[in-house]
Amino acid sequence: MPTAAPATPPTITSLAAALAEGRTSSRALVEAALARIADPEGEGKRCFLRVYDETARAAADAQDRLRKAGYVASPLAGLPISIKDLFDVAGERTLAGSTALRDAPPAASDAPVVARLRTAGAILIGRTNMTEFAFSGVGINPHYGTPGNPYDRRRIPGGSSSGAPVSVMDGMAVVAIGTDTGGSVRIPAAFCGTVGFKPTQRRIPRDGATPLSVTLDSIGPLGRSVACCAITDAVLAGEPPQVPPAAEIAGLRLGVPRTVVLDDLDAAVASAFEQACSTLSRAGARLVDLPLAELEDYRAINAKGGFSPPEAYAWHAELLERRGEDYDPRVRLRIERGRGMSAAEYVTLCRQRGDFIARIEARTADLDALIMPTLPLIAPEITAFEHDDAFWRLNSRILRNTAIINFLDGCALTLPIHPPGAAPVGLMLVGKGGTDHRMFSIGLALEAAIERGRHS
Repeated sequence: MPTAAPATPPTITSLAAALAEGRTSSRALVEAALARIADPEGEGKRCFLRVYDETARAAADAQDRLRKAGYVASPLAGLPISIKDLFDVAGERTLAGSTALRDAPPAASDAPVVARLRTAGAILIGRTNMTEFAFSGVGINPHYGTPGNPYDRRRIPGGSSSGAPVSVMDGMAVVAIGTDTGGSVRIPAAFCGTVGFKPTQRRIPRDGATPLSVTLDSIGPLGRSVACCAITDAVLAGEPPQVPPAAEIAGLRLGVPRTVVLDDLDAAVASAFEQACSTLSRAGARLVDLPLAELEDYRAINAKGGFSPPEAYAWHAELLERRGEDYDPRVRLRIERGRGMSAAEYVTLCRQRGDFIARIEARTADLDALIMPTLPLIAPEITAFEHDDAFWRLNSRILRNTAIINFLDGCALTLPIHPPGAAPVGLMLVGKGGTDHRMFSIGLALEAAIERGRHS
């Protein structure tokens, strides 16, 4: 009988090879994932809001038969994948981590990203937990519970895609699909020790995904490696599922902004980032310190809450009238804040955003990418968020670095850089909009150098 999974942490590449060589089967991989989800001592009951046990088994058997007949749709074929609870699946209600949508009609069709995953042969293993309506970077959900961080179950997983990294790190999925409006892929990835990617928004269709901000929402993968994210991102974007060649690290010009993003770092974050920078320098990258004082303007431009509150309120207004009492009060408060933004203020915000993007891109035009800590802190304990004042303060700090990139319409990878056994810390590799493939190439080079440094 084929084995369920290899002893080393599984990646798309390693599992695709094992399937091709007959060392495992899709059915075995799915059974192993389902066993982890069902483990009463594990996080499955908090990580997943719906598990596709029978359909996953049937799809796995179908993929095994197709493989025997010589049909392999993509490297994802036969691999268990989790999806965030805000994507439409035909015939199901899309709850978006809430109870307020329990009377909504079932989805008439799959979201395009779900359809593309199916076409690629991926096995949908279940829907992962999330912050209600994706509106915080913390990951706490009062309706369905909060998945514990794989590093320390007392700590938050990060949000809003809270179940996504836990499903990957705990062996319940090979890759997870999340969304990122202000960091909701990169934050949980960095807090939990996975790789995560926020694409340029326009590359991946957002139809069939419950929106938070139509201006800022993007859809991205979380996985064990840059290659996992590159392959999955390509499938989501409708591109050939290939891994680009790694860039040559020697001579890369990587800007390190000195404004805002390095403020108030936890000691563990500062140490890991400094070590990563030293590692990259020794590998031949040219690190360029940038004042980039323009980043100071981000907070003032978004002083009235930015795009998310008014755009969310436009979607939620009628639902709030009917089912407002069912909302997490903290989520409801942030959405209702959007009621107060005038049309003139919204138009001004759009204009200021365009100017902000142009100024930052002009100052960074001669660089290959920017690097910075993904988050200024390690994952706090869940109990730290019991009181509202602490919740708002910590949530703002968590979102600080990542949200700027959404506002810039950029693309960004987060890579784990912490020493083995330590609390997870992420390094964020940032490119301007449309440079996604280049960021994957650079990310592969940085990943290899950082991994050598972490284990030397």
